[in-house]
Amino acid sequence: MSVIVVPQGLSYVAGSLLTTALLLAGQSTVVSKYRKAAGIEYPQAYAEVNEVKASKDALKFNCAQRAHQNTLEYLPIIHTTTLISALKFPKFAALACAIWSVSRVLYTFGYVSVGPAQRNSRGGGLGSLATLTLIVTSLYTAGSLIAAGV
Repeated sequence: MSVIVVPQGLSYVAGSLLTTALLLAGQSTVVSKYRKAAGIEYPQAYAEVNEVKASKDALKFNCAQRAHQNTLEYLPIIHTTTLISALKFPKFAALACAIWSVSRVLYTFGYVSVGPAQRNSRGGGLGSLATLTLIVTSLYTAGSLIAAGV
């Protein structure tokens, strides 16, 4: 029978994963704010081209919505790699996940404030670095566990 040993520091991982929930809640609030300001009714996911041309708020809504959608696209990668990395490096995994969450806050505000052309100028690089770090660390962790026969 196998025994699962929970590594010390796993509570940090739980905390860092919760930052992603707070991030999504914050992004939803920003999207709702600009949806209301632009007068975009549900279930319309994005403002149409004519709406964007007529309203700065419609463009900001599209930018906020896209930043939120992009975060949702990355979230399975971040959660999976954080949990795998945490099996060997819980504090490191927690830190990388938390840094990713902070980078997404910066990315969202950058996207809304400076628009799509400059969206990566605020937080994009930091988020990419955190993502790459988690992917590499999780690959190393998985390989180590496979090699150890776990």
